[in-house]
Amino acid sequence: MSRFRRVTAYALGAAMLAASGAALAQQPRTLRIAMTASDVPTTTGMPNNGFEGMRFLGYPIFEALTLWDLSDASKPAGLRPGLAERWEQDANDPKVWRFHLRQGVTFHDGTPFNADAVIWNMDRYFRNDSPQFEPAGSGISRARVTILASYRKVDDMTVEMTTTRVASYFPYMVVYLLMTSPQSWESAGRDWARVANAPAGTGPFRLSRFVPRQSAELSRHDGYWDANRRARLDRILLLPMPEANTRLAALRSGQVDWIEVPPPDAIPSLRQAGFNVTTGSYPHVWPWFFQMQGANTPFSDVRVRQGLNYCVDREGLVQLLNGTAEPSVGWLKPSDPAFGNPQNRYRFDAARGRALLAEAGFNAQRPLRFRVMISTSGSGQMLPLPMNEFLQQNLREACGVQVEFEVTDWSNLLVATRTAPGSGVVANVQSLNPSSPSSDPGVMARYFLRAGTPPNGFNWPGFSDDQFEAAFTRLESARTPAEATAAYAQAHERLVDNPPWLFIVHDLNPRAMSRRVTGFTSVQSWFQDLVPVNLQ
Repeated sequence: MSRFRRVTAYALGAAMLAASGAALAQQPRTLRIAMTASDVPTTTGMPNNGFEGMRFLGYPIFEALTLWDLSDASKPAGLRPGLAERWEQDANDPKVWRFHLRQGVTFHDGTPFNADAVIWNMDRYFRNDSPQFEPAGSGISRARVTILASYRKVDDMTVEMTTTRVASYFPYMVVYLLMTSPQSWESAGRDWARVANAPAGTGPFRLSRFVPRQSAELSRHDGYWDANRRARLDRILLLPMPEANTRLAALRSGQVDWIEVPPPDAIPSLRQAGFNVTTGSYPHVWPWFFQMQGANTPFSDVRVRQGLNYCVDREGLVQLLNGTAEPSVGWLKPSDPAFGNPQNRYRFDAARGRALLAEAGFNAQRPLRFRVMISTSGSGQMLPLPMNEFLQQNLREACGVQVEFEVTDWSNLLVATRTAPGSGVVANVQSLNPSSPSSDPGVMARYFLRAGTPPNGFNWPGFSDDQFEAAFTRLESARTPAEATAAYAQAHERLVDNPPWLFIVHDLNPRAMSRRVTGFTSVQSWFQDLVPVNLQ
């Protein structure tokens, strides 16, 4: 469609961004990465642009009390100690979590990491009247950490956090609370806009140069606290290139060494030319969110939501993507032990889909019509424009459904997921198309619990299911892994049978790299370990 092609006018200019780093590229061991983002993620210590922002301008520079364990590619990533050496749930009050901080850690600016720094960052995110309050970082953090009630310093190396409900998965939320040096804010005149040019974290890389809307350069931090995890690269140059063919051209011409999400139809020729292309399963789902609340939506009827899940030709979409995705028939993959045994096993069954829509009052004379907000690119978004065009045609031809799109930037779409339905940027849409992690129950909580409706989480559909809530409560208080998995499966069954989303595909995380790139292993996570990566 012509309005989709217009976005490439912006993207054509993105190829020029690589040239801005040409001089840097001549320096030894400077890895140049083309991201899918349309802008450089924010650099103050809580990056925007979703998990791509966290992947490249989050964890390499800044760290949390808990960190992802990216050491084993054979299984989905779990947690490991980060800036906290250990943590425990209080035996008498399971809402209380105690974190014992790592000794001897300093920020990139040489100032010590301790309990005061943790409380300062928590106030930055969760206390609106704190001098260091950062609205943008706060909005992201509050949507990811939805059950924090309070926090306090116990001593110089111990902090406590209290949750609003018993939550066995709380450390999986803490992993998103990145720590920035309080002194870096003071040195920048207490101005977060100035902090962006010289922030200080505790990670294996530090930000050495930032050109708004063009590039960010990371340099190895030789004083990193874990001597066994010092980075191999000297520098990493990050370049936003939202258009897939622009990224492809940059890789083939030698302007960059690594691209996120190559065009699927180019993968065979890339491999033939000697480029390394990696794929792998990871906890990802690419859906449409259904707005279930209010008069301006057709999705309050479960038959409409189920019917659409039967109308989608997932296998055809996977073929379009050259096998870089797999069909999604739930939030989790069918191979997951917690998938459960739902009554509905979605597949492409147009007759069944049309019958369910007809029961809800939609047919050829009164077709189902709705509007979906989609992005031009973004973290985990794969190739949203051709994918959504395929779905638009698929639904029209298979089930007579009329879909219109509102095309926006990835950052705007993320804001939309945290916006109350019917207001602001989502006033005229009934569906959203953001990619989502499915890594742990903590993510399930913020996307599907009643308490997670915006701005407290990502339950934009307004999903409200008594059986789901009851199963999730059992999960939160489970005392054995078997009890937790059984409750998790019961909760997931409700997401399938009473679907708040149109489940479409799971990404297989494709990347393409020059043969010069060594040491990279694609793990089962949205995040990747850049420490062992090197250039020949």
